[in-house]
Amino acid sequence: MFATLKEDLKAVFDRDPAVRSSLEVVFCYPGFHALLFYRLAHALWVRNFFFLGRLVSQMGRFFTGIEIHPGAKIGRGFFIDHGMGVVIGETAEIGNNCTLYHGVTLGGTSWAKEKRHPTLGDNVIVGSGAKILGPFTVGDNSKVGSNSVVVKEVPPNSTVVGVPGRVVMSEGQSITRADLEHGQLPDPEAKAISCLFDQIRSLERKVKTLTEEQERLKGQLTEAGKKEKV
Repeated sequence: MFATLKEDLKAVFDRDPAVRSSLEVVFCYPGFHALLFYRLAHALWVRNFFFLGRLVSQMGRFFTGIEIHPGAKIGRGFFIDHGMGVVIGETAEIGNNCTLYHGVTLGGTSWAKEKRHPTLGDNVIVGSGAKILGPFTVGDNSKVGSNSVVVKEVPPNSTVVGVPGRVVMSEGQSITRADLEHGQLPDPEAKAISCLFDQIRSLERKVKTLTEEQERLKGQLTEAGKKEKV
C-alpha cells in the first residue's frame, strides 16, 4: 500500500510543475484524493463487497468531483490533473503512467453487461474535456487532444484531435515523455483551410494567365481586322 502511495506521489511531482511539497499533494490535490478513494473502493469491489465499494466511490465523488467506478482497473503512476468532472466507467482499463486532465470521460456506448468502456495503454495523455467512448483501445504513448470525441481504435504512438477524433499524427517510434505535451497538437482544420487557400491562389494565377492570353489574342484579331480594311 505504501509503495503504491509513493508511486502516486511521484506521478504528481513528475507531471505537475506547480507542486511544492508532499504535504501539499496530500491535503490539496483532488486527483490524489480520488485515487485513495478508488483504491479502497476497488479493494472492496474485487472482494465482492459491491455495495461498500460503490459507497466509498460515491464518497470520493462527493469530496473530489471525480467519479471512478470501483470496478475500473488502473495501473501504476496514474495522475489526474485538477480533475473536476472526470468520469471513469466500470469496465475501463488504464495502463501505467497515464495522465487525465479535467473533464475527461472514459465512457461506454452500450447497456449490455460486457466490456463497454475504453482501454488506455501505457503513457497515454488525455487532454481536458476529451471523451473516449466505447470498448476499444487507445494505444501506448498516444495523445488525445482537448475536447476531442474518440469513438474508434487509436494505434500506438498516435495523436488524435477533433470531433469525431481523427488520427492526425502517427509515428513508428515511441514518443518520449518530453514529447507528450497535449497542448502542442496539430490543427487539421487549419491545415485543410491552408490547402484550400493554396488551391485558390493557384487557380487565380491560372485565371490571370488565361485572361492575359485572351486579351493578347483579342488584340491580335483586332489588328488583323484593321489591316484587312486597309
